[in-house]
Amino acid sequence: MEKIMKPDKVLIFDTTLRDGEQCPGASLNHREKLEIARQLAVLNVDVIEAGFPIASPDDFCAVKAVAETIKGPRVAGLARCLNKDIERCAEAVAPAGKRGRIHIFLATSPIHRKFKLKKDKLEILQQAVTAAKYARKFCADVEFSPEDATRTEPDFLAEVTAAVIDAGVSTVNIPDTVGYTVPHEFGALIASLFENVKNIGQAVINVHCHNDLGLAVANSLAALRNGARGVECTINGIGERAGNCALEEVVMALRTRHDLFNLTTGIRANELCRASKLVSHLTGLVVQRNKAIVGANAFAHEAGIHQDGVLKERTTYEIMRPQDVGIEDSELVLGKHSGRHAFGERLARMGFKLNHEELERAYGRFIDLADKKKAIYDDDLVAIARDEMEEVSGLYLLDYLNVTTGTKTVPTATVRLKKGDEIIQDAACGDGPVDAALKSIDRLAGVKGKLMDYSIQAVTIGKDAQGEVSLRVAFGSDIFSGRAASTDIVQASAAAYLSCVNRHLMASRM
Repeated sequence: MEKIMKPDKVLIFDTTLRDGEQCPGASLNHREKLEIARQLAVLNVDVIEAGFPIASPDDFCAVKAVAETIKGPRVAGLARCLNKDIERCAEAVAPAGKRGRIHIFLATSPIHRKFKLKKDKLEILQQAVTAAKYARKFCADVEFSPEDATRTEPDFLAEVTAAVIDAGVSTVNIPDTVGYTVPHEFGALIASLFENVKNIGQAVINVHCHNDLGLAVANSLAALRNGARGVECTINGIGERAGNCALEEVVMALRTRHDLFNLTTGIRANELCRASKLVSHLTGLVVQRNKAIVGANAFAHEAGIHQDGVLKERTTYEIMRPQDVGIEDSELVLGKHSGRHAFGERLARMGFKLNHEELERAYGRFIDLADKKKAIYDDDLVAIARDEMEEVSGLYLLDYLNVTTGTKTVPTATVRLKKGDEIIQDAACGDGPVDAALKSIDRLAGVKGKLMDYSIQAVTIGKDAQGEVSLRVAFGSDIFSGRAASTDIVQASAAAYLSCVNRHLMASRM
């Protein structure tokens, strides 16, 4: 039986930088993570889970940088129920002060206990309590997640929940780790915890739902109707496998159906579209056109009956306004006569903070693009700014590219790369101009990459739109992602591939 809750606030815990980045091909560099974190702060999320500090030096540095830089939201790091994990996490979130959070997790389901951990219930219970107490020595704000909670025996889940709350945990997250449950079942599980855990009022109950059955948002909403007050989610629903609960969907569901849920969030909804675009561009994960809330077709009406209805009264076919989520009628803001100041101000309003040198290079690219295009859109600017954030210091830069191709010509590419003061040039043939350009880069850099995935989409509208290339390249067992945009798709392909080569070479040095 569902509980109809009194008016209350739902805490939004964003894990785009941690669980979201675990999505294959969504790797983010240090600067990109900070840009997303800044936008999440503007969006006014309650908690930013910035990463898994013990996973790698880069993850540690990213969590620490977010903790040092971002003001407002709490900053969380993830840790296993191991002392070394907790210590590393505590060090990473320390700069956030009282806003720091240590998020510990331990699997509790029979299948995980038997095959992964090889521990019985008592051992799991003891490890969870010990870890919670240890984490509390470093941080007042500790969260615990019983991994694979929805496949855990309900009585044991209740026992673990009560025990970690007694140990000082202030948030207990109930994850549907493999996206296995359905709404009525998950709602009942949350309700049972409120009925059977006597000290549950001493903690906030979060939920973290995966989308393997396409039910992450529905499950999260069912949990909220049964007492949960925190939702762990990601921008655009990105994440492991089929992804996570989409932040923008759960927020707008609560707002649009306030009559049903009587719950609110602190999210600035008019920043949702901006956040969606930023994450899509920086991760290279395209938002499907029919994606709810932020997809290109979310507010599009093609059918004559629908168009007629909307023209007469918007609410006939729209349950929210485009402006509610930050979608404006036009994004056209700049042209080739715009100056550096206007250009810099526009980037700053979009959330990008470039240093002087990066801004100069970006402005140069903007002027070049403005000579080629009649209209410059926000997405064009995002593509330019993102490319300037690539961490390629001391590595290869694309200095020159020329290709010849045709129905009766062997596709050939001549590429010139610059590395410091050194300039090198070579040429190669291929199955097409893109293949030829990539082979030339391999020869110049002395590497052998295998293209695993390649996609291209128009950044904006019109025949002169920039083409954004996203690709994944394998160098042996290492796989890297790259993105680049240009009105010339061969140039964009070469730049994106070169980004992967540079990342591979940087990783090889570490």
